[in-house]
Amino acid sequence: MALEDVFQRNLSHRTHRAGWLRAAVLGANDGLVATASLMIGVAAAKADNFLITTGLAGISAGAMSMAVGEYVSVRSQNDIEESDRLLEISHLEIDPEGELLELQHIYIQRGLTPELAMQVAQAMHAKDPLAAHLRDELGQHPHTKARPVQAATASAISFILGGTIPFLGAFAPSPGAKAWSIVLFTIVGLLITGIVSAKTAGSKVLIPTIRVILGGCLGMAITAGIGQLAHVSGL
Repeated sequence: MALEDVFQRNLSHRTHRAGWLRAAVLGANDGLVATASLMIGVAAAKADNFLITTGLAGISAGAMSMAVGEYVSVRSQNDIEESDRLLEISHLEIDPEGELLELQHIYIQRGLTPELAMQVAQAMHAKDPLAAHLRDELGQHPHTKARPVQAATASAISFILGGTIPFLGAFAPSPGAKAWSIVLFTIVGLLITGIVSAKTAGSKVLIPTIRVILGGCLGMAITAGIGQLAHVSGL
C-alpha cells in the first residue's frame, strides 16, 4: 500500500474530531434543553411577560458557562497529560532499561512473541522512546489531544445556535402558543442535533437521535412540571 493511501485511510477515521465534537454536541444539546426548559418553566408559571428576557438571559449565561466550564475541564485534562509526559521523561532518564522492558511487556500483551516484542521495543526506543511510551503506554495521540480554546469556542457557539431555536417560540401570539412553539422548535432542534452529531461521528443515525430527543423532552417535561407547581402554589 502506498504512503498516500495510508494517509488517506487515516484521514477517513473520525478520531481527529474528538477534540471538539464532544464539546459541540454537548453545547448544542445543552443550549436546546437548558433554554427551552427555562422558558417553558417560566411559561408554565404564567410569567409570560418575562419570557423573552428569560430566553436571552438563559442563552447568554449558558453560553458563557459552557465555554468556561469546557475550557477548565479540558485544560485540566491537558495538565494531567503534561504531568504524565514529564514523569515519563524522568523514568526514561533514570531507568531506560526498565522502560524498554515495560514496552516489551506491552507488546507481548498485544500478541507478539517475547523476541519480536523486544525487537519492536528496541526499534521504538532507537527512534523516539518518549513518543513510543506516550502512545503505547499512556494512550496519548497528537490527533486526539483535547484543545481547550477550540472546545470552549465550539461549546459556546453551539450553545448559542441551539438556544436560539427554542427562543424563536417566545414570539408566538399567545401564552399557550408560546409554550407549544418552544416545545416544537426544540424537538426539531434536537432532531437536527442528533442527526448532525451522528453523521459527524460516523455512527448510525437512528439510536443516537432518539436518545437526544428523549433526553431533551424529559428535561422539558420536568421543568414544565416544576413551573406549573410554582404557579399553583403561588410562588
